[in-house]
Amino acid sequence: MVRKPAVAGTFYAGNRDSLLRQIEECFRHPLGPGTVPETAAQGERKIVGLINPHAGYMYSGAVAAWGFGELIKREKPNTVIILGPNHRGFGSPLAIMSEGAWKTPLGEVQINTKVASQLLDSLPSILEDDAKAHEREHSLEVQLPFLQYGYGSDFKIVPLCMAEQTYTTSTQIGRAILDLLKENPNLILVASTDLTHYQPQHIAEKEDRKIIEAILSGNPRNLNKLLMAYDFSMCGPGPVMVVMEAICSSGLGKAKLLKYATSGNITGDYSAVVGYASLILERNL
Repeated sequence: MVRKPAVAGTFYAGNRDSLLRQIEECFRHPLGPGTVPETAAQGERKIVGLINPHAGYMYSGAVAAWGFGELIKREKPNTVIILGPNHRGFGSPLAIMSEGAWKTPLGEVQINTKVASQLLDSLPSILEDDAKAHEREHSLEVQLPFLQYGYGSDFKIVPLCMAEQTYTTSTQIGRAILDLLKENPNLILVASTDLTHYQPQHIAEKEDRKIIEAILSGNPRNLNKLLMAYDFSMCGPGPVMVVMEAICSSGLGKAKLLKYATSGNITGDYSAVVGYASLILERNL
């Protein structure tokens, strides 16, 4: 089965040449890292994960370029587990695709059936193999062209879509993924989330500062407590808590903020913005 792109031509450019130019513009954007990365010949095996936004590239692409730029120039992953929230509510609450490929205007990337099956076997009571949950969801799809820009088709993915984003299930998934990270040093995690939605700039910055501080603490419980205590509109806490549990709580690594900005910094309209952050998670020495 080939999962066809759902948001090509809307969230990002719909043909190959235009998309390649758009990605390079994200790297060179004033809010981006400034340069287009060259793909690492051999990975450092230092970066274990990314936390990146998933809005249209015209809004969040420059922020996302920070994390992907670091990854592309420093690592050579063989498999990327991409975790994102389920905005549309279709399909199973916690859904993996275990077979086939995902397609974008830059080509097809195969699913790592072995790794997906290992996760399903580890968590049979909560994870389901369900392609329907992925059909229209954009949060995972928009991560793929950046990865393809760096690596072509020379890597595989495991897509995991989370409608259920509780602390309990997120940390369960994180512990299962930790076992896979121990087995495969060329495995990378990408958690997809935007931060505060549709608040004035000064409020969004204040809320997002607290969210980022909770992530940098390394304890997913801190993020969960913050979101339970306040009515913050972060849309992907589950994927982030998965990555925090797998990498930070285990002592494997820690998070580092690369870039924060809002849609207002792009559009000039600060009345109702969405917050975006790019973080990398690196192994402890």
